[in-house]
Amino acid sequence: MATDEARATPRARRLRARAWCVGLFVLLLATVVGAATVGPVRIEPATVAAVALNALPWVDFQTPDVARTILRVVRFPRVVLAAVVGVALAGAGTVMQGLFRNPMADPSIIGVSSGAALGAVGVIVAPFAVPFGMGLHLAAFAGALAAGFGVYLIATENGHTPVATLLLAGVAVQTLLGAAVSFLLVRADDHSLREATYWLMGDLAGATWGEISAALPAVVVCVLVLVYFARDLNVLLLGEADAGALGVPVERTKRVLLAVSAVLTGAAVAVAGVVGFVGLVVPHAMRLLVGPDHRVLLPASALAGGSFLVAADTLARTLAEGLPVGIVTAFVGVPFFLYLLVNREVRSL
Repeated sequence: MATDEARATPRARRLRARAWCVGLFVLLLATVVGAATVGPVRIEPATVAAVALNALPWVDFQTPDVARTILRVVRFPRVVLAAVVGVALAGAGTVMQGLFRNPMADPSIIGVSSGAALGAVGVIVAPFAVPFGMGLHLAAFAGALAAGFGVYLIATENGHTPVATLLLAGVAVQTLLGAAVSFLLVRADDHSLREATYWLMGDLAGATWGEISAALPAVVVCVLVLVYFARDLNVLLLGEADAGALGVPVERTKRVLLAVSAVLTGAAVAVAGVVGFVGLVVPHAMRLLVGPDHRVLLPASALAGGSFLVAADTLARTLAEGLPVGIVTAFVGVPFFLYLLVNREVRSL
């Protein structure tokens, strides 16, 4: 009897994990469809679903021309990009909190967001100073990777990268890059200053299918790689010495997790700007719901992050035209995080 119960427990856990992931995926789809109905022109959910399904070669629903144009040109790109960015930030935030064993860690902790900000603001304010004539998205992505890998090189000595040193190096690099961004903003004219400020607050207005095509493959591949390493991340929570004794290649695993998280965050920030609190709050909320097992927590957080950012962006464009989504995520994320803190739900990992 006891043996049967012991055998049933892992199976029950797997079924529960699958149920959570399926439910959150359905929630993401529902959020995307619901967000696409909202706007100056109200479009019924059935029409939204029909236009989306028409992308399949064997489907041909009849839909109004006006609704089809609005959805394909304006709403779908913005909503889908919000989902992609939310998935990326929440996934990277989950890994950073687990890797650093720190509930305050988020995707920007290794300087990736600051590097992207410097690249983007450099293109906006002083494009002549950016090498190779890179556009804003490419410069932001390059800046993100340069900052992330720079922090890693600073913190690594003799093939070993202490997490505490990595954290301190990240804080130092963030501060330095933040000062460089501030210097550029002081030197900017009014038009460039406004454009750079909107980008720094996180803005999904003007999203295009080209941006989605650039970010989506990187996000999908990176999330799958992180899920593959979820078991090793679980073991790292025990401490590096114990993880090594249990057969986890600690340094190689840290390198992979840091590199993939840097690419994931860089891809998100490059196309959407600096969107805060998604990678900090969503992993906490999902940890309370699904537990600390990263094999479940990672995909659950990624899916929930997509839904959260789609909902936040929908609220942003409903409240005021041109309102950056980063403002909404801060207004929603900070009170929720403080609630968790007051109720002692934010604990060391």
